[in-house]
Parts: sequence; structure tokens; C-alpha cells
Amino acid sequence: MEHELLRNILLLLVMSVGGVAAFRTLHLPPILGYLLVGALAGTHGLEFIHEPKRLDFMGEVGMVFLLFAIGLEFSVKQFMAMRNTIMGLGGMQVVISTLSGMVILSYFGASWQSALVAGGAMAMSSTAIVVKQLNDQAEMRSPHGQAALGILLFQDIAVVPFLVIIPLLALGDSGGGRSLSELLLTASYYAALLFATLLVGHYTLRPLFQYISRAESLELFNITVLLVALTAAWITFSLGLSMALGAFLAGMLLSETEYKHQIESEIRPFRDILMGIFFITVGMKLDMALLSSLWLPVLLLVVGLTVGKGFLIALLARMFTSSNSSSLRTGLVLGQGGEFGFALLALALDNDVMLEHESQTTLAAIVISMAISPLIIRYNEKITTVLLGDTYAKQQFKEAAEVSVAVKEIEDHVILCGYRRMGQNIARFLQEQGVPYIALDLDPGIVEKTWEAGDPVHYADATRPEILLAAGLQRARMVVITVVDIEVAKRVVEAVRLKRADIPVLVRTRDERHLQALVRLGATSVLPESLEATLMITQRIVEQLGFSPDEVFEMTEKIRRDSYRALHSYYHGAQDKPEQSNKAATFLHTFTLHEHDYSVGKRISALGLERFTVHIKALRRGEIRGEQPSPEIFLQSGDVLVLESGKADGFKDVENVLRTGGKLAKTQLVSQTVAPDVR
Repeated sequence: MEHELLRNILLLLVMSVGGVAAFRTLHLPPILGYLLVGALAGTHGLEFIHEPKRLDFMGEVGMVFLLFAIGLEFSVKQFMAMRNTIMGLGGMQVVISTLSGMVILSYFGASWQSALVAGGAMAMSSTAIVVKQLNDQAEMRSPHGQAALGILLFQDIAVVPFLVIIPLLALGDSGGGRSLSELLLTASYYAALLFATLLVGHYTLRPLFQYISRAESLELFNITVLLVALTAAWITFSLGLSMALGAFLAGMLLSETEYKHQIESEIRPFRDILMGIFFITVGMKLDMALLSSLWLPVLLLVVGLTVGKGFLIALLARMFTSSNSSSLRTGLVLGQGGEFGFALLALALDNDVMLEHESQTTLAAIVISMAISPLIIRYNEKITTVLLGDTYAKQQFKEAAEVSVAVKEIEDHVILCGYRRMGQNIARFLQEQGVPYIALDLDPGIVEKTWEAGDPVHYADATRPEILLAAGLQRARMVVITVVDIEVAKRVVEAVRLKRADIPVLVRTRDERHLQALVRLGATSVLPESLEATLMITQRIVEQLGFSPDEVFEMTEKIRRDSYRALHSYYHGAQDKPEQSNKAATFLHTFTLHEHDYSVGKRISALGLERFTVHIKALRRGEIRGEQPSPEIFLQSGDVLVLESGKADGFKDVENVLRTGGKLAKTQLVSQTVAPDVR
């Protein structure tokens, strides 16, 4: 039996690698790949897995870590900052969407308990899909992106009541028609126990991790994290509730400690693998044969999720904003089911709250809506333009006109795109030098405070060409981009170059990974913080060593003109992880020639090293070192070659050529032996 379980796991891993890789190639969420693997491998598919129930427990543990991770991401500060959007907009959306789903499913004969769970499952949207897609499209800081984030945060919180309600619904069914008062009494009892658990956790978890961290043992820290997550899950399970509820509460308690980020990084491998197994077990419950007889309710639910739910969210969002366009775009990006819907359906099936065909209908509708959602999110602006027509265009020009009126008299100024710490510091220096500036940012908190302080900061999207024109792009001296999101920075550069080709554009980045891409888009200068910090420290050092200011300036400007190439390559230590290395960085490696090596006595050009992604950066002969040696130099025994490559493992083939000649030596040997016969 153990061998059978191992075979099943290996088979699922192989199928998951292929499925997830295929879906990522198609730019679809990996969750759909896991669901497809489960549907194909389960008893309703190709029957590769004969006893899927043996994997159910691993799937439940995956759901535990999913909720534990969500609890860690829960922030009381973020909740308070967005409380109006979260509680108002998010609360109304979840309640109305749940009730709407209940009505549709009740019409098709589902019990009220089953309809309640299914409605709640469909009220949830996919945090993974929406956040990733909006980040990729540089729309996370936009008004519709922030509104969508607030609704998603409330949906995460709304999962918790459902995790409590579903086991209570099961108790009600098994209790022979227990009265409402008895159910309320049971709920109160559970609430008191949960409050006691939270109270104990609040006063014990932080001291526990303080004690564990003093041991300075990563293994002990990891074991403690697993112990806390699984113990909390066991406590709520022992109370007759779901394991996921306890994990969420534990994560929420730990989110307010200083160990939050370390815990997140340590549980990520467990979470990702077990979450994948959880979605596979959900996919195994999908019966494709049964869906042929349920196509009508599935179709109605899909339309309800994508069109009905999206339209409802748009209407509700309109109550919290004056913009029709941002309201509609919020509805478009949230018109799908989500991963928490799968969690609620799985819990309902385990507690016999739903019938098989009822879960099939809801499950299929959520999967289909998630499959088409990335396309809708990708083209949400174009869809809004088509649906709103002139109204959308008027709204855009209205926003641009408001900025234009405020800056109509300013000229010869600097446009700052992004007004966080870096942007504000630059603004202070400009102000001291008497240089006028205009700042654009999408953080309403920053804009409100700085506007009250008298700073020329406007709430506007700098990726839109009409906004840049309204900010006086044609009259400006320079554009400085300080936003952290590199995709936003790229879109701003494109927008600037679309309207004006001659203005200098300076872009600040965290590192040099995107330097060449930004230059190709039209950035005049790209200033990577990591490399600029190196230059600044070096500049201070050589100044203290007595070099003249002109020499220091020439040295640093030479490095900048060469796109920081001299700073890209460095020797990597044994502790450096390849996945953490900068993509723009190159690796250095030394190689010493010995007396009988093939390359001794030969010109560098005769070795054919240009075939590889490696070149000789420097050559040291005795006490003399020369940079970029000439291809005509003859190599000697004892020479030390400094090799440079873009890959950590890119030196093996070159070493083989230098030592033995590799294929080149064999080719020359064959030509020498064949030549006499030819003559």
C-alpha cells in the first residue's frame, strides 16, 4: 500500500510539472493546471489514481497552509487604512453575491444549506489571478486596482465565518432538525472557545518565538512554525470546526509579530507543494461526464459570475467613487470565482453539506470563470472603452483637464512620476535650487497630505499620455521616474516618448536587471540604486586618497557611460544562491595554465573561444596583469586567465578546451592524419 501511495505521488508530480508548465506558457494561472491534472488522474478521468481518498488528508493540510499564509498577510494597519472600501464595498459585495447565488441554485432545487455554501464560494474572487495580472499590467496602484484589492481583502476575511458555518450546518443536518436556538447556542459556545484560543495565542506565541530565535537555529525555527500551524488546526478540528480556521487564526496572530516575514519565507515551500496537492484533489472531484447533463445550470452560473457578479461589483463601486470607468473596470477584474471557493466546496463535501451534482455545478462554473478571467482582466480597459464609449473618453479628458488647469502657468519644470520617499527628497533639492516641479502619484494618502502642505502634487496616472501633456510635458525640462514598480516605469517611459522624443528621461531602479530594457524604450539615463551606491562609496574613498575632483568625476562618468559594465561581473562565493543572483550580473572565474595544457603556446584567437558565452576578461603573467588581452597573444605555462560568463556553470566547456583542446583538438588531429592520404 505504501508503494501504491508513492507511485500516486510521483505520477501526480510528473503530471503537475507538465500541466503547470503548459498553463504558464499560455499565460494562464497554474491553479488551472493542478485542477486539470486532478480531473485527468482521478476516478472520473483516466483513473490513474485508484484511491484518491488517500490523498485527501494531504489536500486538507494544503488548505491549512493556504489559510495560514492568508492569516500572515492580514494586516490590521492596512485594514484600518482601507476600512471604508473593505467593510463597505467588500461587505456589500460578499453579502449580495452570496444571496444571488443562493437564489439561482435554489431555483434548480438545491437545499438552502447547499445553496448558501455554493453562493459563498462564488462570491469569492481569485486573489492569485487578479493581483498577479494587475501587477503585470502596472494597474495595482490605479483606482480600480485599489478598489479590487479592498474587496479581495474582505473576501479573505469572509472566508472565516464560512469555515465556522459549514460544520454547524452539518451538525444541524445530523441533529434531527435542531432548532435555531440550539444552533445559536452551539455557535456561541464555539465563539467563546475560539476567543479563549486567541487570547492564549496572543500572550504565548510571541514569547515562544523570541525564545526559539535566541537559539539561532533555522531548523528549530521551521519546526516551531509547523508545530504552531498544525496545533492550531488540530485545536479547531477537535472543537468540531475546520482545520483551516485554526491555521488562519494562528497566522493572523503571528502577522503582528516581528517574525512575520521570516515565517512567510520558511513556509513557502510547504505551502506551494501542499496547495498544489489540494487543488489536485479538488480537480479529482470534477466529473466531466456528469457535467454534460448539467450544462444549463453551469452556463447560467458562469454568466452570473463573469457578467452578473462583475456588473454588481461595478454598481457597488460606483457608490464609492465618482468615476464610471474605474467602477466598471473594478467589476471586470473581479468577475470570476476563486481558490477559496474550492476550499469551501471541499469542506462542504467532507461534511456532507452538499450533494455531488450540486458541487459539480458550482465547481465547474468557478473553473471556467477562472480560465477566461485573465483575458478579461488583460483587456479591461478596451472593454470599458467599448462599453462606455464617449463617457470613458470624457472622463479621461476631465481628469487631464483638472491637472492642466492647476499647472497651466508653470514651464521649464521637472515632472516627478512617483512621490514617495525618493520623489520627495528630489523635490526638496529642486525646491532649494529654485527649480519648479510637478509630481504625479496614485497614493491618495500621500497626495492629500502633500497637497495640504502646499506641494504641487496631483493624484494622476503618469502612464497615460494625456495626463503627462496636462502636466506640461511639452514645456518641461526633464522627466524623473522614481516609482518602485518597474512595469509602471516602463509604461511611463513609453508614454513620454509617445508625445515627446527630445526630453531627458531619468529612471531610478532598485538594481540593474531592467537597465537595457528601459534604455531601449527611450530612457536617457537609468540609475540603479545598488550600483550608484557602489559608485558613491568608491568616490568617497578615492577623494580621501587624494585624487582630484576632476579625476573622480571622469572615473565615475566613464562607468556610467559604459552602462555600469565594470560593476556587473564579480566573484560569487559558495554561499551565493544562483536564484538570488542578479540576472544582469556576470560571473568571474580564474583558470591557471599548466605546462602540458593544450592551449599553452597557442594564440588566444586559435582556441575558438567565441563559440562559448565566456570571454577572457584579464590575463595575469607573473606580477603583470592586463585587461582585455589581445587575441594575438601566445599563452604560456603559469598564465592565470580571468574568465567572465553570464552563467555560473558556463566555464566547464572553456576549461576543457584550454586543458585538452576538446573537439577542436580532435578536429585538428583528424586533419593532420588525413592530409597525407589526400596528397
